[in-house]
Amino acid sequence: MTISASQVKELREMSGVGMMECKKALVETGGDLQKALDLLRANSSLKAEKKASRVAADGAVKIADNSEYTSLVEINSETDFAAKDSQFKDFAIEVADYLSSNQVNDINDLNAEFDGKRQSLIQSIGENIQLRRLVTLEVPPNGCIGSYLHSDGRLAAVVSIDKDNKELAKDLAMHVSATNPSCLRSEDIDPELLERERAIFLAQAKDSGKDASIMEKMVEGKVKRFLSEVTLLSQGFVKDPDKSIEGLLNDNNASIISFARFKVGEGIEIEVKDFATEVAEQLK
Repeated sequence: MTISASQVKELREMSGVGMMECKKALVETGGDLQKALDLLRANSSLKAEKKASRVAADGAVKIADNSEYTSLVEINSETDFAAKDSQFKDFAIEVADYLSSNQVNDINDLNAEFDGKRQSLIQSIGENIQLRRLVTLEVPPNGCIGSYLHSDGRLAAVVSIDKDNKELAKDLAMHVSATNPSCLRSEDIDPELLERERAIFLAQAKDSGKDASIMEKMVEGKVKRFLSEVTLLSQGFVKDPDKSIEGLLNDNNASIISFARFKVGEGIEIEVKDFATEVAEQLK
């Protein structure tokens, strides 16, 4: 039978699925709109499950805040093209608006709230969409939270301090975004990270051919320098590199309580394929 363009358009608006899939479903169901919609829902769910297993390493970071807390959330897509799609942007805004009115501390709870809309977005855009990470900082008594979101929407940080100084907190958030500290102070650093760096420094020292005592001093010197670079309080302030963050805080009689930084896709391993392999897989 002949399927009209208006039927395809109506089914497309109802389902959010591509035009070709809508036409195919209408053909299979003899033009019955409801049966075609049911067929698409069934097929699209299967497709969404397959797409949900693909790596989503692009996307956006959003900040949501109110007088009691600030939330930082990473929302991922597979490609930059999808991240710029109006539907993805609307979804990200909806998530941020929800977080502005509802304090959520666990990413699993946020995923449960938006699972249906996320699945629909996967079907519509054709890419895996994930709510990957979430951190929520509560405004401390007599303190405040500062936030910074980079202009590309892919990098952000939040910092809570024990003093009501919004300008200072915002400057600290901008600094954290720029320098990516591993911890607040040296004693907070991940022991495995420190040992890994120490092993690298030791291997470098052995290549120097120096005696053991000198090598030990070389290693300790590099460890000390490494800690000063990755420890927030020891870092030079980005607006005034001659002043440490600890010095900046002392000048303002303030202390950092906690901080968090998200950059889209960090820590996600992406499989790189050559063009010929990718085309071959698509043809399958």
